[in-house]
Amino acid sequence: MTIHSGHPFLPPEDDRRPVRRLRGRLACGVTVVATGTGRDRAGLTVASLLVADGEPALILALVDDEAELSAAVRRTGVAAVSMLGWEHRAVADVFAGTAPSPGGAFRTGTWTDTAWGPVLVDCQAWAGCRAVGEPRDLGWSLLLELEVERVEIGPEGDPLIHHRGRYARP
Repeated sequence: MTIHSGHPFLPPEDDRRPVRRLRGRLACGVTVVATGTGRDRAGLTVASLLVADGEPALILALVDDEAELSAAVRRTGVAAVSMLGWEHRAVADVFAGTAPSPGGAFRTGTWTDTAWGPVLVDCQAWAGCRAVGEPRDLGWSLLLELEVERVEIGPEGDPLIHHRGRYARP
């Protein structure tokens, strides 16, 4: 039973930004971008991500400019991008800051350290990347430009997709 006929925090139709609604209609794969080691690790759930093949191959990620991750990538100069599967919904929620993880975010899931940062052990694929230049403002986000130095393909399964504010299967 529910006391609301709709989402209780949804703004009225006239107050919703069209570009945000457009972005919400784009189904996106969900990743965790992470960097650092030990107690200096930082990570963030990122669905606004583009992989550009070429020489060099690049990953372009839009992240919250106030997220700990952007300062950590500036400090380390590297990042690891873990592609999440359907079974990683809890990991995505923790790194998005919408679910608790007693002891810190990296206590949710099993992580291994790499030269580029922490990688989720059972992720579908991961990329080790070196930051290209400084993150820069792009819209209301920061653009991280990451040069791909290593790619590992893991087990195939249903990818975790974000669409219209919730997780979906393809």
